[in-house]
Amino acid sequence: MRGLILAATCLVALVAAAPAAAAPFEDEIVRLSKPAEGIVGVAAWRTDGRGPRLLLNADQAYPMASTFKVAVAGAILAKVDKGQISLGQLIPVPHAMMVESEGLAATFSHPGVSVSVENLLELMLTVSDNSATDVLTQLAGGPGAVTAWVRGQGVEGFRVDRDTAGLLRDFFHIGPGSFPEALAAAEKADPKLEDRGDKPNSEFDNDPRDTATPLAMATLLDRIFAGKALSPASTRLMTQIMERNTTGKARLRGRLPDGTTVAEKTGTIGASLNNVGMITLPGNAGKVIVAVFIKKSAKPFEDRERVIADIGRAIYDYYLFESPQ
Repeated sequence: MRGLILAATCLVALVAAAPAAAAPFEDEIVRLSKPAEGIVGVAAWRTDGRGPRLLLNADQAYPMASTFKVAVAGAILAKVDKGQISLGQLIPVPHAMMVESEGLAATFSHPGVSVSVENLLELMLTVSDNSATDVLTQLAGGPGAVTAWVRGQGVEGFRVDRDTAGLLRDFFHIGPGSFPEALAAAEKADPKLEDRGDKPNSEFDNDPRDTATPLAMATLLDRIFAGKALSPASTRLMTQIMERNTTGKARLRGRLPDGTTVAEKTGTIGASLNNVGMITLPGNAGKVIVAVFIKKSAKPFEDRERVIADIGRAIYDYYLFESPQ
């Protein structure tokens, strides 16, 4: 299931590192956001601090969907840095914790699976494996421990309350029991269950749990990529894994020049569709932190992806060609 797989009057604020006139860019981001017909939030800035920051609805809370996996990875690598766990450590993946998605659940149908921490990180961040995520969330100490790690980075407006199984149970109203069995029972009772995965769900859309503001997500990413949150080795590993992401090719990367390096994570559920990460500009032009969230949108999946692609290209061009240096 894809599962976890605009208002026209948006508030746009630019916080400039130096005086700069960027009104045309403000207008362009608002224009590009309109086709989503939901609420679009954007936070973007150069990692070197030059030029203005773009903050569009950036203090609103958005369902993170799978973008919360960035925080899970950070919390796990912090434990690696402290010597509490090792990358090569084999972690059992109980069959009861298999959650439908690409990766483990799609490959292994029988009990008896153990995977190293490093491979679990790879699966979680490259194919958005839900089973790997929930095992790592548990290893980190649970959702509360992941939130505490984020708070320890000085980042507010970011909360992790459930693992992916818990989130999907609430969204699709899946009953108790092991997730594979509960999902099978729910699909048998409602053959169209999966169809709800791309549609608005007002109860979920207004739930404060498992949400982040674009500003909070971008701030966390900036700290991670700048090496302020983790050791140099863990920073390098996480960046490289996120650069190998295979999901959301039609989002931030959708309109960028071929070969552009993007370290990213996507997230999708119901009326929410997100993409966050870091874009490397060509030559010595630097890098740009980007967080784009869409919530409460009933537009087709592909239309929402196109909005993120258009915004991503506009941000790329702005910081490469137009932003004051």
